Amino acid sequence: MLKDCLGQVRLTTPLVHNITNYVTVNDVANVILACGGSPIMSDEPEDVEGITAICGGLNINIGTLHQSSIEGMFRAGKKANELGHPVLLDPVGAGASALRTGTAKRLLEELKITAVRGNISEIKALVQGSGTTKGVDADVADAVTEETLEQAVAFVKQTARAFGCILAVTGAIDLVSDGKTCYVIRNGRPEMGRITGTGCQLSGMMTAYLVANPGNRLEAAAAAVCAMGLAGEIGWGRMQAGDGNSTYRNRIIDAIYNMTGEELERGASYEVR
Repeated sequence: MLKDCLGQVRLTTPLVHNITNYVTVNDVANVILACGGSPIMSDEPEDVEGITAICGGLNINIGTLHQSSIEGMFRAGKKANELGHPVLLDPVGAGASALRTGTAKRLLEELKITAVRGNISEIKALVQGSGTTKGVDADVADAVTEETLEQAVAFVKQTARAFGCILAVTGAIDLVSDGKTCYVIRNGRPEMGRITGTGCQLSGMMTAYLVANPGNRLEAAAAAVCAMGLAGEIGWGRMQAGDGNSTYRNRIIDAIYNMTGEELERGASYEVR
């Protein structure tokens, strides 16, 4: 059950190493804390192996790449693989530049990745080698809708098998698959797209869920997606006149902090295909 996945995070307080982008690093740390985990941030190549060794999992986010951080990603990833720790890849902006796309593809090829979390345009770029990503946002032409859902589910399952890991494609409708089973999740609010970094936050939180639930990682990934979407709904319901996207960001984090397993189980909107 989804509530058990949340409960394990709170029970075990997983320590997550994040090599993430400097646009959202503070929010990623706060969301991991809010869900019950513990974050640590480091991308210095000489530091990352030692940091990864004391953590339970690694979250790699390519949102603000530079040559030093790229080296750090590979060194940390290889250490995490050596230790058997889960590794999540967030290919932010794949398809927007050759460096982003190429780096994400190399990480997939050279590391054992446990889960990939991205929008549909980013994932298509990894599959095709190029894409129509609009900056770090999905191209509207790629959007998963009720009309395209059947094809999207098939694509996500096929791609998860090709990648050899769990694949979480997030958007208006979220899809989470291990190549056999696919969770179709309908939580969230469109206004979440007006906040920088909700995807980055989800990747950090999902890593904590993966660490805390080693025997049930598909459901753990789906539970994290449901929790973030539900927090978006709860946070939006608490907005007041004059509030904007900055307040909304904080309300989402607060909703994650206060969320109970029962609330998650009751509020999660998903089906399994």
